[in-house]
Amino acid sequence: MSKGKLLIFSAPSGSGKSTIINWLMQEHPELKMHFSISCTSRQPRGTEKNGVEYFFLTPEEFREKIANDEFVEYEEVYTDRYYGTLKSQVEKQLENGENVVFDVDVHGAVNIKKAYGDEALSLFIQPPSIDELRKRLVGRGTDAADVIEQRIARAEYELSFADKFDTIVINDNLEEAKQDALKKILAHI
Repeated sequence: MSKGKLLIFSAPSGSGKSTIINWLMQEHPELKMHFSISCTSRQPRGTEKNGVEYFFLTPEEFREKIANDEFVEYEEVYTDRYYGTLKSQVEKQLENGENVVFDVDVHGAVNIKKAYGDEALSLFIQPPSIDELRKRLVGRGTDAADVIEQRIARAEYELSFADKFDTIVINDNLEEAKQDALKKILAHI
């Protein structure tokens, strides 16, 4: 069995990244795409199970793993609220022939790419313009105006990282963006 590869996706909110990833995973099982199972120090919600949605650790256990350099990437989102990806989990999935999918922010993406080099393909899903992104976020009807403006400001910042990615998929037309992402992933794996 051949070893898997890493597929790193990052994008500003509203770019269509989740839609594209879900389409690739559902419509193209031959790609053997599987999310990496991350760790978190938060409590399980609802029906979440350890080792399925996340590996649940205490903040102390998480800090110990950070000290031992066991994470590919991690972030402390709030005090004692950590999220991260264990190197051992990624290696296990790669050895099983899975192509490991990361859906991360631009910093996480750059760090994972740095750690794995050519084994990883980093894809930046880009909206056609900030105006179009604003339209999409307003159209969702899920956020207040001030939240949308925060997301737009964040998107402008994230767009400045696009040139640090292996490839950019511009989501001007969703069908074309899906096909473009598929073509680039097939070339990588």
